[in-house]
Amino acid sequence: MTVEERFEQLVDGFVGVDGVTPPAPGQGFGSSALKYRGRIFAMLVRGQLVVKLSRGRVTSLVEAGEGARFDANKGTPMKEWFALSEGSGMSWPGLADEALQHAGGRR
Repeated sequence: MTVEERFEQLVDGFVGVDGVTPPAPGQGFGSSALKYRGRIFAMLVRGQLVVKLSRGRVTSLVEAGEGARFDANKGTPMKEWFALSEGSGMSWPGLADEALQHAGGRR
């Protein structure tokens, strides 16, 4: 399964949740993103799942070797955005669900 297909499965699992909207066609930051009430909580960027979590949670995941702080090609990693490593065994739906909860939603 490709990363894109895996993300499509993730999207399918969240689109029925109240307040969640799927990625919208287009280009630019957020075009491949799941949003909760207009706020991005999970997206596919350069072949990686990227989620918004608390700063402390991102630090814990980075220290555990699960991935890195997300850098939107501006040279500065973002403190509340986490990019999951390709080799990580973490569950995509579990991580996205955690991000949804951080955004204030529930699945």
